[in-house]
Amino acid sequence: MLPDETFFSPIRELAAQIRARRISPIELTEGYLQRLETTGARLGAVAVVMRETALREAREAEREIRAGRYRGLLHGIPYGAKDLLATRDANTTWGAAPYKDQRFNFDATVVKKLRAAGAVLVAKLSMIELAGGMGYNRADASLTGACRTPWNTDFWSGGSSSGPGAAVAAGLVVFAIGSETSGSIITPAAFCGVSGLRPTYGAVSRHGAMALCWTLDKLGPMCRSAEDCGIVLASVAGQDSLDSTSRPSEFRRLATFRARGSKPVKRPRIAVMKDSYEKAQTEVRENFLRSLDALKDFAVVEMDVKLPDFPYGPAVGTIVDAEGASAFRELIESGRVKELASAQGRVGGYAASLVTAVDYLHAMRMRAPMRRAWKELFGKYDLLVAPSRSTVAYPVDKNFEDAYPGITTSSPIGASNLVGVPAISVPNGFGQNNLPTGIQFIAPARDDERLVEVAAQYQRATDWHTRRPSLMA
Repeated sequence: MLPDETFFSPIRELAAQIRARRISPIELTEGYLQRLETTGARLGAVAVVMRETALREAREAEREIRAGRYRGLLHGIPYGAKDLLATRDANTTWGAAPYKDQRFNFDATVVKKLRAAGAVLVAKLSMIELAGGMGYNRADASLTGACRTPWNTDFWSGGSSSGPGAAVAAGLVVFAIGSETSGSIITPAAFCGVSGLRPTYGAVSRHGAMALCWTLDKLGPMCRSAEDCGIVLASVAGQDSLDSTSRPSEFRRLATFRARGSKPVKRPRIAVMKDSYEKAQTEVRENFLRSLDALKDFAVVEMDVKLPDFPYGPAVGTIVDAEGASAFRELIESGRVKELASAQGRVGGYAASLVTAVDYLHAMRMRAPMRRAWKELFGKYDLLVAPSRSTVAYPVDKNFEDAYPGITTSSPIGASNLVGVPAISVPNGFGQNNLPTGIQFIAPARDDERLVEVAAQYQRATDWHTRRPSLMA
């Protein structure tokens, strides 16, 4: 039996042991499967455990490695996929009752790429129904119920990539693939104390992923460290003829990617977003300010930089409503939205359908000047930082708006998604009720590599990413 610490090991460490045949991919996969079937069920993190196919893939990985056909760092590494990614070997429910029996006869491009890298898919992981596209304000807005953070199971793991965040934090998978339209990787990464990377729009093919908002949706890795995020992104990024928005990868190949072990030759210029931390929860603010002290050891940090002035909130809301109502038009018009778990979701689609073409086009037209203004901002700074979230995780038994009244900070999440730039959230401490907090780094479009390198540099100066929840200790 493998020791518990094995299940929290970084990818490079596990890969080295697998390649040296000190750990068998079969033994490792079996260990994660057992954790998914026990702890995963308690957390509400799992949509379906793929035991039979996972063990088949693990046996194949072991045969290949013994034969000297080693594919790289992900060969034999177990992972989980958010349940909006098509898989031919398991249902893809999109976290929603109307689609509970949905089965595709193909795999999403991301799943194919990871299989080609030798990774072992052990589970489909839970999510907020329809990625929250019809609206929700409680943690139980999911076919699988509320997903809980392993740091304190009275609290939510975040959404909509709920299961990926909880599963990585609890050592149920080595890494997971999540998705983000406007916060669905950054939020669970913060609430679960893991590293979550939202790549540049178009960096990763979305073929086979549920479409909520096709001009905003992105897929990205959720891992225990920034370096692990870089390793996974290097494997899944790149152009795909089945997704016209995808682009050739500018990220280094998986075999060579390693976040730099020494301080950058040139100190990066980091802007601290004004109004993002001043009125956050006390612990969130204090942890963020301590993070800035750590960054100052290797970067130039400028405080209180304002974002370009645009109506980001109304714009992203209009676009998500319009594109989401279009994506789920049949569900809305058939009346099957009444099967959704969320009371808000059962009616939200109707309101979203009322967005006018004029309003949608106006919101879309604003994105070009937004991008130009952000490009000018990144002409002065290499990265932008802010707290990942202004509070710790919400209680599972409360409406979100009732959890922490009076918190009025600004967030770059909506704005940065609108302009398509990459971001990563990494843990930076703990707040109320032993719940994690996070700091997010945001970089210019297609500068994902430097984003990961700076986040990894921060993690070399801190140890928050190495902490394990006591539930799992």
